Amino acid sequence: MNPSLLLSQFDYHLPPELIAQSPPAQRGASRLLHLDGQGEPHDKMFAELPSLLNPGDLLVFNDTRVIKARLHGQKDSGGKVEILIERITQPHTALAHVRASKSPKAGSRIRVADAFEATVLGREGELFELEFPGRVLDLLDEHGSTPLPPYITHEAGQEDDERYQTIYAHQPGAVAAPTAGLHFDQAMLDTLSARGIRQTFVTLHVGAGTFQPVRVENLDEHHMHSERYSVSAETLDLIRATRAAGRRVVAVGTTSVRALEAAAQQPDQTGPLEGDTRLFITPGYKFAYVDALITNFHLPKSTLLMLVSALAGMEPIRRAYAHAIQSRYRFFSYGDAMFIEPSRP
Repeated sequence: MNPSLLLSQFDYHLPPELIAQSPPAQRGASRLLHLDGQGEPHDKMFAELPSLLNPGDLLVFNDTRVIKARLHGQKDSGGKVEILIERITQPHTALAHVRASKSPKAGSRIRVADAFEATVLGREGELFELEFPGRVLDLLDEHGSTPLPPYITHEAGQEDDERYQTIYAHQPGAVAAPTAGLHFDQAMLDTLSARGIRQTFVTLHVGAGTFQPVRVENLDEHHMHSERYSVSAETLDLIRATRAAGRRVVAVGTTSVRALEAAAQQPDQTGPLEGDTRLFITPGYKFAYVDALITNFHLPKSTLLMLVSALAGMEPIRRAYAHAIQSRYRFFSYGDAMFIEPSRP
Protein backbone atom coordinates (compact mmCIF):
# COMPACT_ATOMS: atom_id res chain seq x y z
CA MET A 1 0.00 0.00 0.00
CA ASN A 2 1.15 3.51 -0.77
CA PRO A 3 1.82 5.07 2.67
CA SER A 4 0.90 8.51 1.34
CA LEU A 5 -2.77 7.55 0.91
CA LEU A 6 -4.99 9.57 3.24
CA LEU A 7 -8.64 9.21 4.15
CA SER A 8 -9.34 12.79 3.13
CA GLN A 9 -8.42 11.91 -0.48
CA PHE A 10 -11.58 9.79 -0.68
CA ASP A 11 -14.09 12.37 0.52
CA TYR A 12 -16.80 14.08 -1.51
CA HIS A 13 -19.97 16.04 -0.78
CA LEU A 14 -23.23 14.22 -1.56
CA PRO A 15 -26.55 16.10 -1.40
CA PRO A 16 -28.71 14.00 0.97
CA GLU A 17 -31.61 13.91 -1.48
CA LEU A 18 -29.50 11.77 -3.84
CA ILE A 19 -29.40 8.88 -1.35
CA ALA A 20 -31.94 6.41 -2.76
CA GLN A 21 -34.44 5.43 -0.05
CA SER A 22 -36.29 2.83 -2.11
CA PRO A 23 -35.57 0.70 -5.17
CA PRO A 24 -36.82 1.61 -8.66
CA ALA A 25 -40.28 0.35 -9.59
CA GLN A 26 -38.76 -2.47 -11.64
CA ARG A 27 -35.46 -4.30 -11.22
CA GLY A 28 -33.03 -3.02 -13.80
CA ALA A 29 -34.91 0.27 -14.36
CA SER A 30 -31.85 2.16 -13.14
CA ARG A 31 -29.37 4.42 -14.82
CA LEU A 32 -25.87 3.18 -15.63
CA LEU A 33 -22.79 5.38 -15.64
CA HIS A 34 -20.24 3.82 -17.99
CA LEU A 35 -16.66 4.79 -17.10
CA ASP A 36 -14.69 3.79 -20.17
CA GLY A 37 -11.05 2.79 -20.54
CA GLN A 38 -10.05 6.43 -21.10
CA GLY A 39 -11.65 7.47 -17.82
CA GLU A 40 -14.57 9.22 -19.52
CA PRO A 41 -18.13 8.91 -18.12
CA HIS A 42 -21.10 8.10 -20.39
CA ASP A 43 -24.76 8.23 -19.32
CA LYS A 44 -26.69 5.08 -20.13
CA MET A 45 -29.50 2.93 -18.78
CA PHE A 46 -28.84 -0.40 -17.05
CA ALA A 47 -30.79 -2.13 -19.82
CA GLU A 48 -27.92 -1.19 -22.16
CA LEU A 49 -25.39 -3.25 -20.20
CA PRO A 50 -25.31 -6.18 -22.69
CA SER A 51 -24.04 -3.84 -25.43
CA LEU A 52 -21.01 -2.97 -23.23
CA LEU A 53 -19.98 -6.61 -22.82
CA ASN A 54 -18.46 -8.98 -25.37
CA PRO A 55 -19.21 -12.62 -26.16
CA GLY A 56 -16.87 -14.74 -24.05
CA ASP A 57 -16.74 -12.24 -21.17
CA LEU A 58 -17.42 -13.84 -17.78
CA LEU A 59 -19.71 -12.22 -15.22
CA VAL A 60 -18.99 -13.23 -11.62
CA PHE A 61 -21.93 -12.82 -9.21
CA ASN A 62 -22.01 -13.13 -5.41
CA ASP A 63 -24.77 -15.62 -4.50
CA THR A 64 -24.88 -14.79 -0.79
CA ARG A 65 -28.36 -14.43 0.71
CA VAL A 66 -29.26 -11.66 3.17
CA ILE A 67 -30.54 -13.05 6.47
CA LYS A 68 -33.11 -11.27 8.67
CA ALA A 69 -30.29 -10.27 10.97
CA ARG A 70 -31.91 -7.45 13.01
CA LEU A 71 -33.59 -8.38 16.30
CA HIS A 72 -35.10 -6.37 19.14
CA GLY A 73 -35.31 -7.41 22.75
CA GLN A 74 -34.69 -6.44 26.34
CA LYS A 75 -32.30 -7.32 29.14
CA ASP A 76 -33.31 -8.79 32.49
CA SER A 77 -33.27 -5.22 33.81
CA GLY A 78 -35.88 -4.23 31.22
CA GLY A 79 -33.48 -2.10 29.16
CA LYS A 80 -34.06 -2.16 25.40
CA VAL A 81 -31.56 -4.02 23.22
CA GLU A 82 -30.99 -4.05 19.46
CA ILE A 83 -29.10 -7.03 18.04
CA LEU A 84 -27.52 -7.13 14.59
CA ILE A 85 -26.13 -10.56 13.75
CA GLU A 86 -22.71 -10.25 12.11
CA ARG A 87 -21.96 -13.92 11.52
CA ILE A 88 -23.55 -17.26 12.31
CA THR A 89 -20.71 -19.35 13.75
CA GLN A 90 -22.56 -22.60 14.57
CA PRO A 91 -26.19 -23.69 14.14
CA HIS A 92 -27.04 -22.29 17.61
CA THR A 93 -24.45 -19.52 18.03
CA ALA A 94 -23.63 -16.21 16.35
CA LEU A 95 -21.46 -13.13 16.70
CA ALA A 96 -23.48 -9.92 16.92
CA HIS A 97 -23.40 -6.18 17.43
CA VAL A 98 -25.45 -5.43 20.54
CA ARG A 99 -26.72 -1.91 21.17
CA ALA A 100 -27.89 -1.23 24.70
CA SER A 101 -27.56 1.54 27.29
CA LYS A 102 -25.09 -0.71 29.10
CA SER A 103 -23.21 -3.64 27.53
CA PRO A 104 -24.56 -7.04 28.64
CA LYS A 105 -22.19 -9.25 30.64
CA ALA A 106 -21.24 -12.86 29.94
CA GLY A 107 -23.87 -15.20 31.34
CA SER A 108 -26.70 -12.69 31.07
CA ARG A 109 -29.80 -13.31 29.00
CA ILE A 110 -31.63 -11.19 26.47
CA ARG A 111 -35.33 -11.67 25.88
CA VAL A 112 -35.75 -11.43 22.10
CA ALA A 113 -38.98 -10.42 20.33
CA ASP A 114 -40.83 -11.54 23.47
CA ALA A 115 -40.44 -15.05 22.08
CA PHE A 116 -37.16 -16.62 23.27
CA GLU A 117 -34.03 -15.93 25.29
CA ALA A 118 -30.48 -15.61 23.94
CA THR A 119 -27.52 -16.11 26.28
CA VAL A 120 -24.46 -13.88 26.14
CA LEU A 121 -21.43 -16.21 26.12
CA GLY A 122 -18.72 -13.52 25.93
CA ARG A 123 -17.09 -10.95 23.66
CA GLU A 124 -14.78 -10.96 20.66
CA GLY A 125 -13.63 -7.36 20.29
CA GLU A 126 -16.66 -5.22 19.50
CA LEU A 127 -18.88 -8.27 18.91
CA PHE A 128 -20.82 -10.38 21.40
CA GLU A 129 -21.09 -14.16 21.14
CA LEU A 130 -24.70 -15.22 21.62
CA GLU A 131 -26.23 -18.66 22.08
CA PHE A 132 -29.77 -19.28 20.83
CA PRO A 133 -32.27 -21.93 21.99
CA GLY A 134 -32.77 -23.16 18.42
CA ARG A 135 -31.21 -22.87 14.96
CA VAL A 136 -30.15 -19.25 14.50
CA LEU A 137 -31.37 -19.12 10.88
CA ASP A 138 -34.82 -20.45 11.82
CA LEU A 139 -35.23 -17.95 14.67
CA LEU A 140 -34.11 -15.06 12.45
CA ASP A 141 -36.55 -16.07 9.71
CA GLU A 142 -39.39 -16.06 12.23
CA HIS A 143 -38.52 -13.07 14.42
CA GLY A 144 -35.89 -10.96 12.62
CA SER A 145 -36.13 -8.15 10.10
CA THR A 146 -34.13 -7.29 6.99
CA PRO A 147 -31.08 -5.24 8.07
CA LEU A 148 -31.30 -2.17 5.85
CA PRO A 149 -28.23 0.10 5.74
CA PRO A 150 -28.04 2.97 8.25
CA TYR A 151 -28.59 5.62 5.56
CA ILE A 152 -32.01 4.19 4.63
CA THR A 153 -34.38 5.87 7.03
CA HIS A 154 -37.51 3.67 6.92
CA GLU A 155 -38.07 0.40 8.78
CA ALA A 156 -37.72 -2.69 6.60
CA GLY A 157 -41.02 -3.81 5.09
CA GLN A 158 -42.26 -6.54 2.79
CA GLU A 159 -40.94 -4.77 -0.31
CA ASP A 160 -37.45 -4.64 1.24
CA ASP A 161 -37.58 -8.34 2.08
CA GLU A 162 -37.83 -9.00 -1.66
CA ARG A 163 -35.91 -6.14 -3.25
CA TYR A 164 -32.94 -6.04 -0.83
CA GLN A 165 -32.10 -9.51 -2.13
CA THR A 166 -30.71 -10.60 -5.50
CA ILE A 167 -32.83 -12.96 -7.58
CA TYR A 168 -30.00 -15.54 -7.45
CA ALA A 169 -29.38 -15.31 -3.68
CA HIS A 170 -28.68 -18.86 -2.57
CA GLN A 171 -26.22 -19.12 0.35
CA PRO A 172 -27.65 -17.55 3.57
CA GLY A 173 -25.22 -15.55 5.69
CA ALA A 174 -24.99 -11.89 4.60
CA VAL A 175 -26.19 -8.97 6.70
CA ALA A 176 -25.95 -6.55 3.77
CA ALA A 177 -26.87 -7.15 0.14
CA PRO A 178 -24.30 -7.34 -2.67
CA THR A 179 -26.13 -4.37 -4.14
CA ALA A 180 -24.75 -4.36 -7.70
CA GLY A 181 -26.65 -7.59 -8.19
CA LEU A 182 -29.99 -6.01 -7.25
CA HIS A 183 -30.26 -4.57 -10.79
CA PHE A 184 -30.37 -7.98 -12.50
CA ASP A 185 -33.66 -9.67 -13.32
CA GLN A 186 -34.10 -13.00 -15.09
CA ALA A 187 -34.73 -11.34 -18.45
CA MET A 188 -31.36 -9.57 -18.24
CA LEU A 189 -29.56 -12.81 -17.29
CA ASP A 190 -31.23 -14.55 -20.26
CA THR A 191 -30.25 -11.73 -22.63
CA LEU A 192 -26.64 -11.92 -21.48
CA SER A 193 -26.56 -15.69 -21.95
CA ALA A 194 -28.01 -15.36 -25.46
CA ARG A 195 -25.16 -12.97 -26.34
CA GLY A 196 -22.56 -15.52 -25.27
CA ILE A 197 -21.68 -13.75 -22.01
CA ARG A 198 -20.99 -16.41 -19.42
CA GLN A 199 -21.99 -16.35 -15.76
CA THR A 200 -20.60 -17.92 -12.61
CA PHE A 201 -20.87 -17.44 -8.85
CA VAL A 202 -18.73 -16.90 -5.80
CA THR A 203 -19.92 -16.50 -2.22
CA LEU A 204 -18.90 -13.73 0.15
CA HIS A 205 -21.07 -13.15 3.20
CA VAL A 206 -21.20 -9.37 3.49
CA GLY A 207 -20.79 -8.18 7.08
CA ALA A 208 -22.08 -5.06 8.81
CA GLY A 209 -18.46 -3.90 8.81
CA THR A 210 -18.98 -2.83 5.20
CA PHE A 211 -20.79 0.24 6.61
CA GLN A 212 -18.24 0.97 9.34
CA PRO A 213 -16.47 4.30 8.76
CA VAL A 214 -12.70 4.39 8.38
CA ARG A 215 -11.51 6.18 11.52
CA VAL A 216 -7.84 6.83 10.73
CA GLU A 217 -6.41 9.46 8.37
CA ASN A 218 -3.41 7.33 7.37
CA LEU A 219 -4.85 4.31 5.57
CA ASP A 220 -1.85 2.18 6.60
CA GLU A 221 -3.37 2.15 10.08
CA HIS A 222 -6.83 0.90 9.08
CA HIS A 223 -7.82 -2.62 10.22
CA MET A 224 -10.15 -4.18 7.66
CA HIS A 225 -13.18 -6.16 8.85
CA SER A 226 -13.25 -9.89 8.13
CA GLU A 227 -15.70 -11.62 5.79
CA ARG A 228 -16.15 -15.28 4.84
CA TYR A 229 -15.76 -16.23 1.16
CA SER A 230 -15.77 -19.28 -1.10
CA VAL A 231 -14.69 -19.72 -4.74
CA SER A 232 -15.33 -23.06 -6.43
CA ALA A 233 -12.87 -25.00 -8.59
CA GLU A 234 -15.33 -24.62 -11.50
CA THR A 235 -15.26 -20.81 -11.19
CA LEU A 236 -11.47 -20.81 -11.05
CA ASP A 237 -11.37 -22.92 -14.24
CA LEU A 238 -13.77 -20.52 -15.98
CA ILE A 239 -11.62 -17.52 -14.99
CA ARG A 240 -8.48 -19.15 -16.40
CA ALA A 241 -10.25 -20.13 -19.64
CA THR A 242 -11.74 -16.64 -20.03
CA ARG A 243 -8.43 -14.88 -19.64
CA ALA A 244 -6.60 -17.40 -21.85
CA ALA A 245 -9.11 -16.57 -24.59
CA GLY A 246 -8.39 -12.85 -24.21
CA ARG A 247 -11.81 -12.10 -22.71
CA ARG A 248 -12.65 -10.22 -19.52
CA VAL A 249 -13.59 -11.30 -16.01
CA VAL A 250 -16.27 -8.80 -14.95
CA ALA A 251 -17.05 -8.76 -11.24
CA VAL A 252 -20.64 -7.91 -10.29
CA GLY A 253 -20.10 -5.91 -7.13
CA THR A 254 -17.17 -5.10 -4.87
CA THR A 255 -17.92 -8.20 -2.79
CA SER A 256 -17.26 -10.41 -5.83
CA VAL A 257 -13.99 -8.50 -6.30
CA ARG A 258 -12.94 -9.21 -2.70
CA ALA A 259 -13.77 -12.91 -3.03
CA LEU A 260 -11.89 -13.28 -6.32
CA GLU A 261 -8.83 -11.30 -5.26
CA ALA A 262 -8.68 -13.08 -1.89
CA ALA A 263 -8.74 -16.41 -3.71
CA ALA A 264 -6.03 -15.23 -6.10
CA GLN A 265 -3.69 -14.70 -3.15
CA GLN A 266 -3.86 -18.31 -2.01
CA PRO A 267 -0.85 -20.41 -3.07
CA ASP A 268 -2.89 -23.45 -4.16
CA GLN A 269 -5.14 -22.48 -7.06
CA THR A 270 -6.77 -25.88 -7.66
CA GLY A 271 -9.81 -24.95 -5.56
CA PRO A 272 -12.22 -24.82 -4.03
CA LEU A 273 -10.76 -21.84 -2.17
CA GLU A 274 -12.43 -20.50 0.97
CA GLY A 275 -11.67 -18.75 4.21
CA ASP A 276 -11.85 -15.39 5.93
CA THR A 277 -10.52 -12.33 4.14
CA ARG A 278 -9.41 -8.97 5.46
CA LEU A 279 -8.17 -7.87 2.05
CA PHE A 280 -7.99 -4.06 1.87
CA ILE A 281 -7.80 -2.90 -1.75
CA THR A 282 -6.50 0.64 -2.26
CA PRO A 283 -4.91 2.49 -5.21
CA GLY A 284 -1.67 0.78 -6.18
CA TYR A 285 -3.16 -2.70 -5.79
CA LYS A 286 -2.47 -5.05 -8.73
CA PHE A 287 -5.62 -6.97 -9.65
CA ALA A 288 -5.02 -10.66 -10.35
CA TYR A 289 -8.44 -11.82 -11.59
CA VAL A 290 -10.73 -8.82 -12.09
CA ASP A 291 -10.72 -6.94 -15.42
CA ALA A 292 -13.87 -4.79 -15.07
CA LEU A 293 -16.58 -4.09 -12.51
CA ILE A 294 -20.31 -3.46 -12.25
CA THR A 295 -21.02 -1.63 -9.01
CA ASN A 296 -23.18 0.98 -7.29
CA PHE A 297 -22.00 4.35 -5.96
CA HIS A 298 -20.24 4.18 -2.60
CA LEU A 299 -20.10 6.26 0.55
CA PRO A 300 -17.50 9.01 1.03
CA LYS A 301 -14.37 7.85 2.87
CA SER A 302 -15.42 4.19 2.53
CA THR A 303 -13.20 1.19 1.80
CA LEU A 304 -15.43 0.47 -1.22
CA LEU A 305 -14.71 3.89 -2.72
CA MET A 306 -11.01 3.09 -2.25
CA LEU A 307 -11.49 -0.24 -4.05
CA VAL A 308 -13.11 1.30 -7.14
CA SER A 309 -10.41 4.00 -7.12
CA ALA A 310 -7.81 1.22 -7.19
CA LEU A 311 -9.43 -0.28 -10.29
CA ALA A 312 -10.24 2.86 -12.28
CA GLY A 313 -7.78 5.39 -10.86
CA MET A 314 -8.42 8.07 -8.26
CA GLU A 315 -8.88 10.95 -10.67
CA PRO A 316 -11.28 9.13 -13.06
CA ILE A 317 -13.43 8.13 -10.06
CA ARG A 318 -13.43 11.70 -8.74
CA ARG A 319 -14.59 12.98 -12.14
CA ALA A 320 -17.18 10.22 -12.51
CA TYR A 321 -18.68 10.88 -9.06
CA ALA A 322 -18.76 14.64 -9.70
CA HIS A 323 -20.56 13.92 -13.01
CA ALA A 324 -23.01 11.56 -11.25
CA ILE A 325 -23.86 14.18 -8.63
CA GLN A 326 -24.31 16.90 -11.22
CA SER A 327 -26.47 14.54 -13.30
CA ARG A 328 -28.58 13.60 -10.27
CA TYR A 329 -27.82 9.89 -10.19
CA ARG A 330 -29.25 7.95 -7.23
CA PHE A 331 -26.62 6.76 -4.75
CA PHE A 332 -25.87 3.76 -2.54
CA SER A 333 -27.69 0.43 -2.07
CA TYR A 334 -30.99 1.19 -3.84
CA GLY A 335 -29.35 3.61 -6.28
CA ASP A 336 -28.00 3.56 -9.81
CA ALA A 337 -25.10 1.52 -11.18
CA MET A 338 -21.66 2.01 -12.72
CA PHE A 339 -19.78 -0.09 -15.26
CA ILE A 340 -16.07 0.51 -14.77
CA GLU A 341 -13.56 -0.39 -17.45
CA PRO A 342 -10.08 0.40 -16.09
CA SER A 343 -7.65 2.16 -18.37
CA ARG A 344 -5.25 -0.10 -20.21
CA PRO A 345 -1.49 0.58 -19.99
